[in-house]
Amino acid sequence: MSVHSSSLVRVLTLVGVLATFLLPATPADASAPLRTHAASRGKFIGAALATGPLSNETSYRNIAATELSQVTAENAMKWDATEPSQGQFNFSGADAIVNFATQNSQQVHGHTLVWHNQTPGWVQSLSATAMRTAMQNHISQVVGHYASNATVVSWDVVNEVFDDSGNLRTSFWYNTLGESYIADAFRAARAADPDARLCINDYNTEGINAKSTAIYNLVSSLRQQNVPVDCVGFQSHLAIQYGFPSDFQQNLQRFAALGVQVRITELDVRMQLPRDATKDATQATYYRNVVNACLAVTACAGVTIWGFTDKYSWVPDTFSGQGAALIYDENYQQKPSYTAVHDALAGGTTTDPTPPTTPGTPAASNVASSSATLTWTASTDSGGSGLAGYDVFREQGATDQQLGQSTTTSISLTGLSASTQYQVYVRARDGAGNLSANSALATFTTTAGGGGGGGCTAVGTVQSQWGNGYVVQPVAVTNTGTSAITGWTVTFTLPAGHTLSGSWNAAVTVSGQTVTAKNMGYNGNLAPNAGTTFGFQVSRPNGNTQTTSGYTCA
Repeated sequence: MSVHSSSLVRVLTLVGVLATFLLPATPADASAPLRTHAASRGKFIGAALATGPLSNETSYRNIAATELSQVTAENAMKWDATEPSQGQFNFSGADAIVNFATQNSQQVHGHTLVWHNQTPGWVQSLSATAMRTAMQNHISQVVGHYASNATVVSWDVVNEVFDDSGNLRTSFWYNTLGESYIADAFRAARAADPDARLCINDYNTEGINAKSTAIYNLVSSLRQQNVPVDCVGFQSHLAIQYGFPSDFQQNLQRFAALGVQVRITELDVRMQLPRDATKDATQATYYRNVVNACLAVTACAGVTIWGFTDKYSWVPDTFSGQGAALIYDENYQQKPSYTAVHDALAGGTTTDPTPPTTPGTPAASNVASSSATLTWTASTDSGGSGLAGYDVFREQGATDQQLGQSTTTSISLTGLSASTQYQVYVRARDGAGNLSANSALATFTTTAGGGGGGGCTAVGTVQSQWGNGYVVQPVAVTNTGTSAITGWTVTFTLPAGHTLSGSWNAAVTVSGQTVTAKNMGYNGNLAPNAGTTFGFQVSRPNGNTQTTSGYTCA
């Protein structure tokens, strides 16, 4: 195919930029900047930058130049900054960010083209036809301004289009244009820059929940319509008082399976003030966990922290009594969270002698002839290496049998013996390999018989739930027979008033309240004792606390 000359120049320039910050770190280079260690892992490490301190503070500029391989303009590329009046464009602030990044061999992620906040009133009052034209023109002008610039490699095309219940946000965009504005925005961005990576970005999507599943389904649908959605951004504005999303990595991988790039776009970890050593340690663990999740997913391009110094964080102005959310303090001193990010990128160079706390007593459910589900309350890790997962053991006296491992606070045990009593306990492990003390024992007895219909079993685990819905993930399907199977069918019944609103890794049909899930082409062949998983989301009436149970497999 032919290549436009400006595109060729841009590609060649970008190769030079990437070569600069992807030079591998040597094994002895343990104290290298964040960007060096990130490059050695094939990732970027970035931050949102503000134009004021970038112009006026030497410490701010020096840290940004030295530590980062990627930058995002905190505000300078938003609509109110770039087109405050219709047709009148101002790129001074955005150009300052891009010029700084170019001088320091960094890539720039454009943020953001279409958002319900920081959009001038003149846009919000337009008619549908005029608003669609204004949106397309804005994208054409802003993206087009940087289309030949090798430094600007990606854009947040649409930002925060869903509410926390997984419904499309009733913004002025949606109210005036309907859902079609999302696809139109992506198509306009692709037309303005055929080479840029185009992203959808949102918050409270780190775990598998109603909102992240809604985005998952939207991205899947748009890509099937050839809408150019190239990546998904997970903002990751976390808080230590709410617990870390244990299925973060699993969720990233779920999106990656759609064929898109994933990236952490706006990471910060706030705390109730004042700071203390315990809070700092927990915050450091959260930062490490996020970086480790990205490192574990090939399609995760990197991590962008929303700022880097507490001196210029948005958190205190938004969350009363909270702050200290970033990796440098107000005086540009590195915090434990910096060390956690550094060591995660460097491969864990700091020794962590502190084991995690003891997990809660496991509770058994969905007990069948050869399987059972265990759940427990989470451990915490204050040693800096981060909570890595859990090991599940059967108490047997001198030598206890390990039944499985999990990165979440639940596990589906398979291959158990029928009509047998099991006493089990859980131990947490951190990134340095330290193990917690044993949890208290849980006891359960498997049922009689040779397993669920036709030589397979299915056990579902409720991953998350909210007022009017829940996600079941995984539904673990296991071949309990003595020969391989080439397909499986799982059936279950939805409680009255519940409706299926999404599914993955299975072909699902619904008749009344009965749901039938059949294998896909890639997960039907199971050897004896082998298994696979699928998942689904259910909507239910507000106030109803029932969840689906009772799975049969054939």
